[in-house]
Amino acid sequence: MNRQLLLLTLCQGLFFVNNVTFVAINGLVGLQLAPLGWMATLPLTAYVGGGALAAPLVARHQRAWGRRRCFEAGLAVAIVSAGLCALAAHVHSFALLLLATALAGYYNANAQLYRFAATEVVAPAYKERAISWVLAGGIFGGVIGPNLANETRDALAQPFVGAYVALMVVAALAWGVMRFITFPPLHAAGAASAPTRSLRELARQPTFVVAIVAAALGYGVMNLLMAATPIAMQQCGHAFSAAALVLEAHVLAMFTPSFFTGALIRRIGVTPVLAAGALLNLGCVALALSGQEVMHFTGALALLGVGWNFLYIGGTTLFTQTYHPAERTTAQAAMDTTVLATMTVTSFSSGALVTTGGWRWMNLGTLVPVGATLLALVWLVRARMQARGLPAA
Repeated sequence: MNRQLLLLTLCQGLFFVNNVTFVAINGLVGLQLAPLGWMATLPLTAYVGGGALAAPLVARHQRAWGRRRCFEAGLAVAIVSAGLCALAAHVHSFALLLLATALAGYYNANAQLYRFAATEVVAPAYKERAISWVLAGGIFGGVIGPNLANETRDALAQPFVGAYVALMVVAALAWGVMRFITFPPLHAAGAASAPTRSLRELARQPTFVVAIVAAALGYGVMNLLMAATPIAMQQCGHAFSAAALVLEAHVLAMFTPSFFTGALIRRIGVTPVLAAGALLNLGCVALALSGQEVMHFTGALALLGVGWNFLYIGGTTLFTQTYHPAERTTAQAAMDTTVLATMTVTSFSSGALVTTGGWRWMNLGTLVPVGATLLALVWLVRARMQARGLPAA
């Protein structure tokens, strides 16, 4: 841990305050404003979809402006978009809410790169721990986000407007912190040490593919269930305050393991950690199907959080092994575009599934991506064994 990494961790925490508050309120605001119930999570879909569309643009801006200026631009967009969300809730405009959350996707795409930037402000031997420590900043978001949503939802005359105004303040704080971070130039660390490969060439590596699959499907499953939780709990008759507590437990479970995930990867290897993440997701589904009391939601979302942590940190760590420094903006944009596109699909599916098929069928549906993740890991292990001349099991 050094000063740069500490400040970047704080920015990550403030980013997740934004994310968790968005998850806590956007589905409910959407449910109030949307013309049809299945459209309730479209604001969340617009947020991650906007991020997927913005990821290639962010990569170009990172190359042209450098890390800090691009991150500052993302935070400026966050302030504007939160203000537009507040206006949308005030005037009851579902279309404006969708536009504002899509615009916020530029901030989302920027902040997804904090974990990669963390590896550039530490020595190479500490990259796994740097990724873990930055993501551990999400604990701040896990504690502050649900409580911020709960305390500010009725702070102004129109419900939820106060929560969006509070997010403007959060983004402004993050912008102030970002001003004090110094990043090394993107072209500094050995940009000319190896020829630059195209994205197609990079994607021929099994490690490249499996790292993206693990991160994208891990995030997709987590997003599918987390986005639907406030709506599902409302359908089960639970109060919003109970949903806020469940989300708080979930986000704490997402980020608390970050204090040891990096060390665990160095000790036992990245593949076992990824496999453990997928198995924890299976445990989440089993617990979610066992009942609909608050304790069932809490336990299932806690397992889901730890599973996401192992898959996302593990996938990111694995991914950093697949590209040279000169290729990083292209490679990182490819990963984050895939992750955010997957989240777009799951955000949209979340609202449709929970309002039509219900919580049970949504959980059963997650077995498909979890199974695909496990199969991808088996394929990677076999490919590596064959590359070393060992017989595949």
